[in-house]
Amino acid sequence: MELENVTVMTEFFLLGFSDHPELQSALFAVFLSIYSVTLMGNLGMILLIMTSSHLHTPMYFFLCVLSFIDASYSSVIAPKLLVDLVSSKKTISYNGCAAQLYFFCFLVDTESFLLAAMAYDRYIAVCNPLLYTIIMSKRICCQLAVGAFLGGTMSSVIHTTNTFLLSFCSKEIDHFFCDISPLFSLSCTDTYKHDIVLVVFASLVEAVCLLTVLLSYVCIIAAILKRGSSEGRRKGFSTCASHLTVVTIYHGTLIFIYLRPSTGHSLDIDKVTSVFYTLIIPMLNPLIYSLRNKEVKNAFRKVISQTCLS
Repeated sequence: MELENVTVMTEFFLLGFSDHPELQSALFAVFLSIYSVTLMGNLGMILLIMTSSHLHTPMYFFLCVLSFIDASYSSVIAPKLLVDLVSSKKTISYNGCAAQLYFFCFLVDTESFLLAAMAYDRYIAVCNPLLYTIIMSKRICCQLAVGAFLGGTMSSVIHTTNTFLLSFCSKEIDHFFCDISPLFSLSCTDTYKHDIVLVVFASLVEAVCLLTVLLSYVCIIAAILKRGSSEGRRKGFSTCASHLTVVTIYHGTLIFIYLRPSTGHSLDIDKVTSVFYTLIIPMLNPLIYSLRNKEVKNAFRKVISQTCLS
């Protein structure tokens, strides 16, 4: 008898910001601008690093990979969001929803692991400057990057499988993309066990990444404070300031969203927070790294001057 009440889902409706129809046009313009700046900033950073020989160092290799990830995971969300803001039919297929969640989780967790690898890179640069190029060889950098992608893949498979093992009683997702919490809220059955899986594996990823970052920066700060001159200390802190800013904003947002039960909190707050980390953070990252980095600014000026002269 229970089988008669089971609905086979073929598509979902993304409600997004449909409860504010008067804001649809304005939101479209804002999100399109943000997405355009995100693509230009991150793809521009990749091209700048690839074409500037003096930026072919481990730090900028990781920054290049970070820009690729930011452009990619923003692209997993923004195009569909923009289409839904100007369309009356805000649907996504069941398989499309699963694919969106998979690629989103994959890229988000990959970025978490990559930021941990970048913290280790900064630790070697500050604490072992004479051996930096030997320790952080091209082979090691590639292995760390590949490890980050493998970690993101494993985590994403777990979260996507855990989510889509649920039976859904409604087609209406109260969000602008297929995310874990709003999908959990559609479940016909108790999500307690699925919540446990979500929290355990999300906590494991966060613990590994944040512990790596924390240990790296404890060693970095200790090494910087041992330097005699204030100028040396200033240079040491400025070397790590951009990365530490990105890590704080990124992980703070993820912890706020995912390390809570799927019930008992406002999905409207989740929407606003999700806009921040799916659209705003990928736009800010290249700005944070370029505005505080003389090498990037000098490389940009050099490219502009060469373009004007040619």
